[in-house]
Amino acid sequence: MIKRHIALKIRKAHRYLGLFLGIQFLLWTLSGLYFSWTDIDAIHGDHFKNLNYQPKAFTNLISPSQLTISEGIKTIELRDINNTPYYWVNKKQLYNAINGIKKNRISKNEALYIAKNHLKSDLEIISIEEIDKVDKHHEYREKLLPAYVLSYKTDDSLKAYVSIIDGKFQTLRHRNWRWFDFLWMTHTMDYESRDNFNTMILRIFSLLGLITVLSGFLLWYISSTTIRKLVRRNNK
Repeated sequence: MIKRHIALKIRKAHRYLGLFLGIQFLLWTLSGLYFSWTDIDAIHGDHFKNLNYQPKAFTNLISPSQLTISEGIKTIELRDINNTPYYWVNKKQLYNAINGIKKNRISKNEALYIAKNHLKSDLEIISIEEIDKVDKHHEYREKLLPAYVLSYKTDDSLKAYVSIIDGKFQTLRHRNWRWFDFLWMTHTMDYESRDNFNTMILRIFSLLGLITVLSGFLLWYISSTTIRKLVRRNNK
């Protein structure tokens, strides 16, 4: 069996590792419970969305080949902006799909129209603002800028985001989503972008967690009276 002074060192290491990792283990457990007990559709805000929305059909559109685009067309999407069709070409420019005129940005009224199509009609808007930059922790991170932020009168602090350059309804955010985002950050231990599972701190804590568990098994082995009896019996 392991000598007493070695056993004491293992016990001390296990205790301090448990104390050091305990808070993170608690966060992993709490966040895991939250994820497993919440409806992901509710986190996405489906209860605020107009799930019956269908894009409007347009006629008399010009052919995309008539647009003056020197580099050619690689990608193209049709946008409904205030009942007017627009082509979103090469993920960088809007063109009126009837007369071919460029559109550099949408207006606030057009953003309201777009948001109204995607959200339930009984939602009351209280403000609309423009943003042109966000940090890594912003709820609208990694999406197209500039954008309009539409705030609604709800208990959930609902906000919708419509990008100004392409006239697309980007996303919505509300209180439960923000809780999910915070807990997801503590779960992945990515305190910048939230979604990186390969951070060094996560790797270190995962390794230390494994060591803590293994040291617990080892402590059980060296302190078990049953194991001691078996060892003595085999040594006879």
